[in-house]
Amino acid sequence: MAVARLGPLGAARAPGGGAARAVEADACRRLARWQRLPLAGVTVAVKDNIDVAGIPTTAGCPAYAYRRKQDAASVRALRRAGALIIGKTNLDQFATGLTGTRSPYGVVRDARQPELISGGSSSGSAVAVALGLCDLGLATDTAGSGRVPAAFQGIVGAKPARGQLSTAGVVPACRSFDCVSVLAQDPTLAQSALVALGGRRLAARPLGRPPRLAVVGEEELGPLDQAGRQAYLAAVERVKEQGARCGEISLRPFLAAGRLLYGAAFVVERYVAVGSFIAANPSLVHPVVAEIILAAKTITAAAYAADWERLRRLRGEALAAPAGYDALLLPTAPGQPTVAEVLADPVKTNEQLGYYTTFANPLAMAAWVLPAGTAAGRRFGVMLLGAGGKEGALAAVALRLAPVLGGEGSCLS
Repeated sequence: MAVARLGPLGAARAPGGGAARAVEADACRRLARWQRLPLAGVTVAVKDNIDVAGIPTTAGCPAYAYRRKQDAASVRALRRAGALIIGKTNLDQFATGLTGTRSPYGVVRDARQPELISGGSSSGSAVAVALGLCDLGLATDTAGSGRVPAAFQGIVGAKPARGQLSTAGVVPACRSFDCVSVLAQDPTLAQSALVALGGRRLAARPLGRPPRLAVVGEEELGPLDQAGRQAYLAAVERVKEQGARCGEISLRPFLAAGRLLYGAAFVVERYVAVGSFIAANPSLVHPVVAEIILAAKTITAAAYAADWERLRRLRGEALAAPAGYDALLLPTAPGQPTVAEVLADPVKTNEQLGYYTTFANPLAMAAWVLPAGTAAGRRFGVMLLGAGGKEGALAAVALRLAPVLGGEGSCLS
């Protein structure tokens, strides 16, 4: 009897067996096709409010867990591009928070300084990328959940404007403003992932000239700590030295829009998403998360409609300010607190973390976060924002500025 041997791909091959050789040839062709895919072999960790077929989705709440037979639309798109899903990651429960501390699975800490918070709610995905456990993190971002942890972990975070990527298969936080986002060590990989998720309309489109950036003066930096102020102003100077043209604008209408996200009637969408479950199972939910979401139950339809009208007015005012620029360049967060500081005052510290991020999705803006050195020994990231529908131009600016902001030096002209 002939002894079977293994071919190079592990396919059984008997001497002279034509059928076995055909199987091996087919496997080789399949492998060759897979290797040509844009994300072939890229490993991805998925935030646990996004469905992965066969793996429970808990949204950071074990009692809420369910299991789907189908991937979320975003996971399916990454798989089609050749990516390999390696698992799910921790998050602030129900994506309610910017700290990474609100989870029964434990506090997610900074990848390098464990006394500091990781940032959230996409905390686990960001730390997994920062530690090199995966190439890409798939995340969500409603108020800054993909951007704050990117800044604190010294990695790249990118999201198109709301509505550009499908949120099918994502546990809603605030459905009108939820976005899928990506996290990566490298801006080129982040860009490839965005294109895999949303198609060529999200591909970078070269500017052919130095970028024009809207920035803010020191008096507009709000709660940013002194080290952060110095880091931001130094980043502005670096891009100017390399040819970028910068002009100051006011953040007033942007901040007003940001306050609407969780300080007004829109928070009722969180109650619509998971409020009934929390009301029925209050002891099984993180107390801070339960308090925030259940408080929205009494919001009226009139208040909700009035806030949509107010947001429409603010959007026109805000987006007129940087209309002549390619992007708005801001700090990502006011500072990176310790775990102890957040646990001592979980609501106030969380609210402060979203100072620069909460307005992006209500105003339908795309955003990139890029590493920009350190501030008082903690990683510092800046954020580029642009109008929805112009993601390609914003991506071009981000790819061009990344080496300059990271201190590598690059010519922008």
